[in-house]
Amino acid sequence: AEKKENPMRKIFIRKLVINCCVGTSGDKLTRAAKVLTQLTGQKVVFSKARYTVRTFGIRRDEQISCYVTVRGKVAEDILVKGLKVKEYELRERNFSETGNFGFGIDEHIDLGIKYDPKIGIYGMDFYV
Repeated sequence: AEKKENPMRKIFIRKLVINCCVGTSGDKLTRAAKVLTQLTGQKVVFSKARYTVRTFGIRRDEQISCYVTVRGKVAEDILVKGLKVKEYELRERNFSETGNFGFGIDEHIDLGIKYDPKIGIYGMDFYV
């Protein structure tokens, strides 16, 4: 009896979610959305705060972050760019028990996007 490859051990990317949480609504959030659109070429979705945090100045249902979900070949290309920034090294705590992983980068210009003084610099999180 020959041993077959276990299909559950095959590595694949179902989707890549890139999240950019700025903590405030308004101009800063729209600039962060512009960065994500530049990176992925897709429409950005805004997410709201779940509850009010007075110390951070966040109100409930206020838009504070934006994210985009990417699939297929585009997701692979963006993930490779993100891992290149991290020098292809992730910690053990970056991985979940279910086989997913996530990491963050501090500056979006490391991904190869040109710096624009009007937009500024934003960090973002990658989740696979």
